[in-house]
Amino acid sequence: MTVNAIFHLASTIQDLAQARAFYGGLLDCPEGRSTDTWVDFDFFGHQLSLHLGEPTPTQNIGIVDHCRVPMPHFDILLTLPDWQALAQKITNAHVDFVIAPTMRFVDQPGEQGTMFFRDPFGNPIEIKGFASFANVYRA
Repeated sequence: MTVNAIFHLASTIQDLAQARAFYGGLLDCPEGRSTDTWVDFDFFGHQLSLHLGEPTPTQNIGIVDHCRVPMPHFDILLTLPDWQALAQKITNAHVDFVIAPTMRFVDQPGEQGTMFFRDPFGNPIEIKGFASFANVYRA
């Protein structure tokens, strides 16, 4: 089945202006609709709705490629050149990484760039980069 769909994720934040600076400014995500209690962003082609409230607690209990990763988290998959450019931009902005930009599964079918960081409210974000999206599900 071929599906043409946009994923929607709603999450909580504590400050709309700070969210706009991080998602709209640093990550270059265009802003969509908003009210005085929430804001939508085009998160790399998907809808991210950020609502005022207490962020969901996370723990570093996921284990991937011998690294502990925060759970729950959300993720976006980019082409490797786009991932590399964004990794450089985030590094230059001195964002604290949970896992700094690195390559995983080198010379294996699922080879990917990955990085983990948190938004200003503690919400963990993973960004992956693939040379080919055909390799996303390869084992």
